[in-house]
Amino acid sequence: MVDENSIKALISLIDDPDEQIFEHVRDKLLTYGPYAIPFLENSWEDDTYGLIFQSRIEQIIHEIQFENTKFQLKSWYDSADKDLLEGAIIVAKYQYSGLNETAITQTIQQIRRDIWLELNNKQTAFEQVKIFNRIFFGEHHFHGDSKHFHSPMNSFINTVIESRKGNPLSLSLIYSIIAQSLDLPIYGVNLPNHFILAYLDENGSSLFLQEKNEFGVLFYINPFSKGSILDANSIKEFLDGLHLPHHREYFEPCSNTSIIRRMLTNLISSFQEVGNSEKVFELTELRDILD
Repeated sequence: MVDENSIKALISLIDDPDEQIFEHVRDKLLTYGPYAIPFLENSWEDDTYGLIFQSRIEQIIHEIQFENTKFQLKSWYDSADKDLLEGAIIVAKYQYSGLNETAITQTIQQIRRDIWLELNNKQTAFEQVKIFNRIFFGEHHFHGDSKHFHSPMNSFINTVIESRKGNPLSLSLIYSIIAQSLDLPIYGVNLPNHFILAYLDENGSSLFLQEKNEFGVLFYINPFSKGSILDANSIKEFLDGLHLPHHREYFEPCSNTSIIRRMLTNLISSFQEVGNSEKVFELTELRDILD
């Protein structure tokens, strides 16, 4: 049971000029966690204690939400399945604590249904991806945001779904979530300075085609370029251009933990560019949970 009277009594002391009293009140409210937030928000709207009071309430609410985000991310990291959509939503909640999860899942389910209606078991992997691309990029208008490439909005799953534009990682993430829900073996590949997808050769098709397949991948997909198809040689050329060795990790699927860690890294870079040191510090703390 949440002691409403105790929370309200603590909130009434938030504007106390004695800093030690405020610190005690703050620490006590933090122990109530998210349960205290509705009371804090109501007081922020209804009480007229002044700017210091409102500023302190905003600070406490943010600290509670940040601690909750850390707890959720740690629970996700410790879970057996590490669901990719859940991980992306937890990261988005860092910035948008009240985001509508239902809207995200409903949009993903709608895109999934549109693609599912046109797929069948007789189609080749290339044909399936061609259909997927036509619906995902053509009918639902997802595209790479090259104009504001480093914008933080390109890394939060809710804003990417709303705007239909994102960076290589966020587009690949949504693409692969939908693909895997359709039993298409499409997984993320964590390239340096880029992120693409691999369509795994689960049926050993390359053996029938008498093609060398050292990484177990039929082909690669670049969602930032409207789903263009790549082969291993294209990745080798990309790595050569960066003067990097051809490590296996650049050709094979990465873990969901690696994807969410990369998402946090992208956000850290985005907020470094705009000079927001507070968010850089907090996002680094979140990323450290996954190390």
